[in-house]
Amino acid sequence: MYNLFMAEAHSEDLIRCPWCLGDDDYTHYHDKEWGRPLKNNRKLFELLVLEGAQAGLSWLTILKRRNGYREVFDGMDPEKIARYGDKDIERCMGDARIIRNRRKIQSAIENSKVFLEMMEGPVSFSKWLWNWVDGEPIIHHYKTMKEVPATTELSDRIAKEMKKKGFSFVGSTIVYAYMQSAGLVNDHLVDCFRRQS
Repeated sequence: MYNLFMAEAHSEDLIRCPWCLGDDDYTHYHDKEWGRPLKNNRKLFELLVLEGAQAGLSWLTILKRRNGYREVFDGMDPEKIARYGDKDIERCMGDARIIRNRRKIQSAIENSKVFLEMMEGPVSFSKWLWNWVDGEPIIHHYKTMKEVPATTELSDRIAKEMKKKGFSFVGSTIVYAYMQSAGLVNDHLVDCFRRQS
């Protein structure tokens, strides 16, 4: 307990992955969420929608709008989003709390339908996703950000299967970022304090 308290008390002294430095929201996300194994289906769905919204943008742009997405998209409830029609799309398009991109909004709706179909099957979305890594994070040993890939052979395969199922905005780069965020891979640099936590 003492070590944890001291780490929190002197967080400015900790070594972190350099991508999160310079913004308090980014640093908090890195310290509390990024790379931690996430197996909750509902949270994985939310993350999938947000990763799709990120396409062509920075993650920080999306992170600062995450609460907006939760408010605009009915608490990120896939059952509600799956019922969205034209009026809902127009409502979303007029709300500055989210990225107002029609294709990304439509993708969130379609992805919610595919997600729900998977949830009705014999294997939940979370189980299906984590089966790709045998239920345990793949731990990498990168020393610098230059070593961290944008895609891998595994993210290529997962992206291909997700597209077959009907998901959109799930290219290999988005899928690999999703794997990092959800902790399927541990890409904290070797000297980052979060690597072992």
